[in-house]
Amino acid sequence: MYGWHYQGMGGGSWALMIIGMLVFWAILVIGLVALIRHNSSGHDSVASSNASSSAISILKERFARGEINEEDYTHRLAILKDQS
Repeated sequence: MYGWHYQGMGGGSWALMIIGMLVFWAILVIGLVALIRHNSSGHDSVASSNASSSAISILKERFARGEINEEDYTHRLAILKDQS
């Protein structure tokens, strides 16, 4: 009658606590990723110039392999140079 009675969490409470912790960490990680992406978005001009030079190098490789003819190469090269 005067003994100690355990009145802790039941099985459902433990599951809710685990789910709550997972949701907390997911929100924290998603927030950090969004913050990092937002802060690094100011470097678009560097990324676009790298993408343009990458596209030109791919175009050169395709021309060298014979996948496109000279007319296609010069036309596409002019388009890529106009974009950068």
